[in-house]
Amino acid sequence: MASKEPLIITGKEEMRRWSRAARAEGKSIALVPTMGYLHQGHLTLIRESLRYAEAIVVSIYVNPGQFSPTEDLSTYPSDFVGDIRKLRSISGAGVDVVFHPKDLYGYGRSNSSKIDENRSEGEVVSCVEKSGNGHETWVRVERLEKGLCGKSRPVFFRGVATIVAKLFNIVEPDVAVFGKKDYQQWRIIQRMVRDLDFGIKVVGTEIVRDDDGLAKSSRNVRLSPEERAKALSISKSLFSAKLAAEKGQVNCQELINSVAQSITKAGGKVDYAEIVDQENLDLVKEIKSPAVFCVAAWFGNVRLIDNMEINI
Repeated sequence: MASKEPLIITGKEEMRRWSRAARAEGKSIALVPTMGYLHQGHLTLIRESLRYAEAIVVSIYVNPGQFSPTEDLSTYPSDFVGDIRKLRSISGAGVDVVFHPKDLYGYGRSNSSKIDENRSEGEVVSCVEKSGNGHETWVRVERLEKGLCGKSRPVFFRGVATIVAKLFNIVEPDVAVFGKKDYQQWRIIQRMVRDLDFGIKVVGTEIVRDDDGLAKSSRNVRLSPEERAKALSISKSLFSAKLAAEKGQVNCQELINSVAQSITKAGGKVDYAEIVDQENLDLVKEIKSPAVFCVAAWFGNVRLIDNMEINI
């Protein structure tokens, strides 16, 4: 079957009109939010979305609201032409629309979305213009955003929740598909949808890995061959911890120490290694119910995240 040529939409109102027209035809809509530089993990999300809806929208938008003062938005990898080529490769029904807005924080004024560069370390990003007419409304999932990645990236999840809420309001999907590699993000979006009564089903898909076990990520391209080889210590140690837990080792600190030591020995710098409840992300001392082992570690200047669900 010939691949589909997706329609590229850049405007909010045009996107909203398309969705409402599709729904008027009786079609359900699935949204797969991305920041572009698509890889096999993203394509897996899109193929999964085909199970839930007749019309598929993929958003490509690098969200400035989730970058902290120490993170350079300009270095985030981008290849829009390559992304479209990959989307065309999806056989069958394929992708109907690529929503590719230039700016989701601007409201018709030339400088309305300018990010405030005069801010201190850890200060929340500001998308409010000096005249006071810019963006100043944010969505926070207060408890779930505090742990794990939220400790070292205090801006990140309010930026994620806000932009996803905006995408939901613009695209108006029935289903949204996220990858479980960003486990905390997936749970935060689920909670936001529940708490704010969005009529949207949030689906989480399993982590897609390379043949050697490394979790697929847009950041992997920034690893040197040596760093990439060392980064395999993350997935290898997580698989070992899962196996140990299934064999009866349920003391979390011992499992954490083992994983952290393996990553450090390989040359990585552990940001965090924690075992938490799968639903509420509370820290777990002993595995007695479904838990997830979450890790973030640096190899060179690249921060990688991974996790392993433990169901015993």
